Amino acid sequence: MTYAAEIQRQRGTIASLGQKWAAIEPEMAARMAVQNRFRTGLDIARYTAKIMREDMAAYDADPANYTQSLGCWHGFIGQQKMIAIKKHFGTTKGKYLYLSGWMVAALRSEFGPLPDQSMHEKTSVPALIEELYTFLRQADARELGMMFRELDDAKAAGDVINTHRLLREIDDHQTHVVPIIADIDAGFGNAEATYLLAKKMIEAGACALQIENQVSDEKQCGHQDGKVTVPHEDFLQKIRAIRYAFLELGVEDGIIVARTDSLGAGLTKQIAFSKEPGDLGDQYNAFLDCDEVDPANITNGQVFISRNGKLMAPKRLPSNLYQFRSGTGEDRCVLDCITALENGADLLWIETEKPHVAQIGGMVNRIREVIPNAKLVYNNSPSFNWTLNFRQQVFDAWKAEGRDMSAYDRAKLMSVDYDGTDLAAEADERIRTFQKDAAREAGIFHHLITLPTYHTAALSTDNLAREYFGEAGMLGYVAGVQRKEIREGIACVKHQNMAGSDIGDDHKEAFAGEAALKAGGKDNTMNQFAA
Repeated sequence: MTYAAEIQRQRGTIASLGQKWAAIEPEMAARMAVQNRFRTGLDIARYTAKIMREDMAAYDADPANYTQSLGCWHGFIGQQKMIAIKKHFGTTKGKYLYLSGWMVAALRSEFGPLPDQSMHEKTSVPALIEELYTFLRQADARELGMMFRELDDAKAAGDVINTHRLLREIDDHQTHVVPIIADIDAGFGNAEATYLLAKKMIEAGACALQIENQVSDEKQCGHQDGKVTVPHEDFLQKIRAIRYAFLELGVEDGIIVARTDSLGAGLTKQIAFSKEPGDLGDQYNAFLDCDEVDPANITNGQVFISRNGKLMAPKRLPSNLYQFRSGTGEDRCVLDCITALENGADLLWIETEKPHVAQIGGMVNRIREVIPNAKLVYNNSPSFNWTLNFRQQVFDAWKAEGRDMSAYDRAKLMSVDYDGTDLAAEADERIRTFQKDAAREAGIFHHLITLPTYHTAALSTDNLAREYFGEAGMLGYVAGVQRKEIREGIACVKHQNMAGSDIGDDHKEAFAGEAALKAGGKDNTMNQFAA
């Protein structure tokens, strides 16, 4: 509906209610409606799921159409990210939000900072989704509010050209509300617990939920040791639970991202149930590290399985966990991914130990032999040492080509001594094109960085503390922050406006008329930033 049509709709509603509503301005009511396009989280989930489905189809047609996101741990961070994207690129197309369970645990738990082990309150996850979308909706309201003010000025000046331009821009306004891929960890319990939490996350606005195949009460960060996976059927129960949650809430095209941690997980808590040779449980058990049983050496408490007509004893640790055979990680990942896609998942996530296009692409090619349109969400993780990894990849490639590598020490390539070398330049170029290359060669539809704003907040705060509490004093803030905000056009330099002061003034005028006590008068120091 156009802005003009919304005014007409509000005018009709107000007129139908008679004289007692005579003080209500139809145009102001229309502005409020336009500024709040999304009424509920479910409105957002339905809207963004459609966007993601369209983006997935576009990627299938051309891998250059990959999508991206950054992990955000606060609504303000997500808001500023999307404002920056609109400022620099003019569109939010292909740009999402990512909600990291790691950052919820580390930054949003009432217990204080926690490791990424699902110990934080599960309700803090939907709460953060709701917070992110509250800030994004406020960004819409703020931007449209400034456009309405410009429209009023143009009308008051009799500027017909700008009036028509602004009306068109209001009708064509692109929302800051974008899809979010939200981390439900390993489901926070059994399948019923997963279903209940999934509903809360969807109601908050999430159109895409990412779930991993670790044991829920043994959950670890994907880049730490000690990960324990579950048999496929346990994981598929949770995928089905999430799908039921989407369907119950009317988000029929909601997206499930199935993550496998099998590449780095060498342990399982259970032996899978198997009815017959070759079924899914049998395939899972085939990866167990077993010894053939000598009946003369059976010990108390041993567990046995049959394999190819032989009685085998799986290697069982004092922790009561079972061990997989070494070197089976990639095979287990491929089986996990195929199984998840065949049973309702839409996208895959393979947690790797390094960012290596050939390694990821090798697994995806095997998956695509069974599921031709399989595609990944991939974690461009800050846990990787990107500089060292890519310098070593270039080193290995050049050595394989027969180049003289005597000037380089592979183990010390992180050293600043190599920063100006040809090897470092080639590594940086491979890092620069990693997303494009991996989208084309490794089936990666969505590239995200899980924890970037955690690191940028730490870095910028360190820089400010060093300057402000040092010799620079106030100049540390002015030169290092405020002057840059002004010259780089950072919207929140006018922090009162960003916090909603102008929106509040518009509402005060609508509610109180000439009696409104507005904050944005000539004495407002924010006016200093208009120069």
